[in-house]
Order: sequence, then C-alpha cells, then structure tokens
Amino acid sequence: MVNQFEHTSWLEWIAVITGFICIYLAAKESIWNWPISLISVTAYGFLFYKEAMYGDMTLQVYFLFTGFYGWYFWLSNKTEIQKPITLLNFKGWVISILFIALLSLFLGWFMAKYTNSTVPYADGFCTSVSFVAQILLTRKILQNWLLWIFANICYVPLFLYKHLNLSAILYFVLIAIALKGYLDWRKTFREQIN
Repeated sequence: MVNQFEHTSWLEWIAVITGFICIYLAAKESIWNWPISLISVTAYGFLFYKEAMYGDMTLQVYFLFTGFYGWYFWLSNKTEIQKPITLLNFKGWVISILFIALLSLFLGWFMAKYTNSTVPYADGFCTSVSFVAQILLTRKILQNWLLWIFANICYVPLFLYKHLNLSAILYFVLIAIALKGYLDWRKTFREQIN
C-alpha cells in the first residue's frame, strides 16, 4: 500500500489536497471553497484525462464553470445575511433522478462506443450524480450533500479499480465531510425558518 502511494503523481496530490480543503470549506459555508475548487478541478481534469475517465474529465470542466458561478452567486446581493439555504421539493427530486438516469445512460453509451474508457457506465453514473449535486450546491440547496454522500460512496470503488488510491481515500473522507455538511446546513436551515 505504501509503495502505491510512492507512485502517486504530483497531479493527484494537488487534486486531493485542494479537493479536501474545498469540500471542508463548502461544508462550513465559506466562500473560499470556490477559488480553492478551481485549483482542484483543474488538477483532476488533467488526471482524469490521463486515466481515460472522460466523463469525470468533462465533469471537471463543468465544475470549473460552476466554481465561478457559485462564487458569484454566493457573493451577489451581499447583505449582512448570507444566502439562505433552501430545500429541494418533490418535483425537484423527480427531475434530478430522471436527469441522473438519462445522463448516466447517455454518457455510458457514448464512452463505451467512442472512447477507450474501461469504466464507461460507472464513470457516466458518477459523473451524472456529481453534475446534479454541484447544481444544487451552487444554489445552496440542502440536499446537495445527500447526493454528494451517495456520489462519494460510488467513487471509492471506482478509484480503487483505477488505482487512484489517494483519491479513493479522499473520497472516503469526503463521505464524512459531506455528512457533516448536511447536518450543519440542516441546522442552519432550521434556524432560518424559526
């Protein structure tokens, strides 16, 4: 195991360390999560390209744009009160689940047919869940954390299969951080409505 970490690229180290900091700051509702995320997603974009994980590589480009958008959204209309946390309603859940299912199938099919990906459907599914979770995070919707918990659980075995052991450890830790983020945001949401 130690030998495997000796072969971990500097790119994966940068992606993992900044990814950890970014998610921790997001859970704390810190605006600084957005600029740190830009470093992490750039490093992961190159890493996933190298590993032929094209769905996740494309997801990093999306994260780059949502990083700028989330940063702007969290800063916009500044008042003494932070942007409020909101909830995803039933219709939002249905749309989210349908979108994840359809995007997963499309991405899996596309990567299986047109790329050299060894994990097209797993990559497509994880990418799709993360895509929706990120939209919800940028809009400060509480349930983003539930999707991140689920996505991170799915990513751990995928990264182990691809021998991205450091990333697998990061995503295992991110499960706990996302759970903490959910509990903290839920507490804040309850305080908002009282």
